[in-house]
Amino acid sequence: MTIQNKRLIAIAGAVALLLSIPLIAMQFTPEVKWGLLDFIAAGVLLLGAGLTLELILRKVKTPKVRLVLVAILFAVFFLVWAELAVGIFGTPLAGS
Repeated sequence: MTIQNKRLIAIAGAVALLLSIPLIAMQFTPEVKWGLLDFIAAGVLLLGAGLTLELILRKVKTPKVRLVLVAILFAVFFLVWAELAVGIFGTPLAGS
């Protein structure tokens, strides 16, 4: 198995692990209330970011360009995550 395939498996495993945290928390506290759409949205967002990161690591060879693209990816990821979580921009995407 090549290193790239191992990274893809690691990305999928990390997404599953991160999604299991709210699933387990829902069993112990009523404060965590995720529905199916919440899990789907989080899964798509996490998997999309992970696969985009993999694409950047595979295709971009220049370290400076790679660093800039990864920083932009993380900034976009965290902005979308924050918007979905609490609606900081007040878009319809967050249900505002």
